[in-house]
Amino acid sequence: MFMPSLKRNVFVLSFLIAGISGLQAQTAIKPRISNASVYTGIEVGSKGVKMSVIEIGKNAKTNGSFSILKDTSVNTDFISFSENSFQATLKGLCGLFNTATQVYEIPSSKVFTVISSGVKMQAEKDDKTAFVERLIDSFRVKINEPGRQVEVVDVMKEAMLSHLGIVPESRRYTTFLLDIGSGNTKGGFFPEGNTKNFKLFQLNWGTKSVFNATDKRLDGDLSLVNFNKQLNRVLYAAENSEIIYAVNNSGAYALSDNIAVSGGIAWAVATLMHPEMLDNPVIPVSYDEVLKFSNKLMENMDALKPEFLMTQFQCACRKSKCAERNGKGSRCI
Repeated sequence: MFMPSLKRNVFVLSFLIAGISGLQAQTAIKPRISNASVYTGIEVGSKGVKMSVIEIGKNAKTNGSFSILKDTSVNTDFISFSENSFQATLKGLCGLFNTATQVYEIPSSKVFTVISSGVKMQAEKDDKTAFVERLIDSFRVKINEPGRQVEVVDVMKEAMLSHLGIVPESRRYTTFLLDIGSGNTKGGFFPEGNTKNFKLFQLNWGTKSVFNATDKRLDGDLSLVNFNKQLNRVLYAAENSEIIYAVNNSGAYALSDNIAVSGGIAWAVATLMHPEMLDNPVIPVSYDEVLKFSNKLMENMDALKPEFLMTQFQCACRKSKCAERNGKGSRCI
């Protein structure tokens, strides 16, 4: 989305995003947790709190294999740094921690809690570092673990771990990753064919921070036309001040064959543009398709409604079955 000059296909990887409102819905399905190889990660991000329960494979040390048993999130708008968002985030963080330890019976030592780099960057920008520290201290008190480690992850570490966790091993050294988060965009690639050296790409812009900047410019006019107008102004300013420099400085164009895009908006684009490919770990999306998705949001929101997408999905399935039976050129009726 930020790199129109790259005339290559973009492949989008669906990652650990699943929006569920309320903690009751999160405990409705209990995953198959039965051995010592299950761990939980809970992250406080710009938009809210996310939890992933994973099972590490037997050969994880050599091929990084793992399976996701449970994946959920609570939207709390933490990046707004208000008292309401603080309380909602603290409640969500404690609730997910208790779900992991009490409902799923995962030992506390195997539950890892972190603050995302997006929160870290925005807190430093807005002089709200104390706000984040207060959340960590309050969380420790609530769960009665004064020594609990809650790492505030820096952007380099998060970007590198994202690349290792998202990009297939076969494309590890030929892929440039863009992880579009709520508070920032980070990523990069391994330029020298090993995992010791990582070339970082970062922007202090994400979906939520862009929205917040746009919202401040609306001046009472909440129409979609005005929002789009102000959004373009925010993006234009960001492009001139940061994006072009960051892209050129990355060196990715000359050294990478593929571009991988992850994060909630990437998941949304891949899912809504290609609902028939939901089971695929890698979904190819072209730049033109991203533009088409953007135009749909502005001009025909109904085309992205669940009932319309379900009809599309069913038709695509019928076409696929017809093609299998009668040949590639078959017409589905």
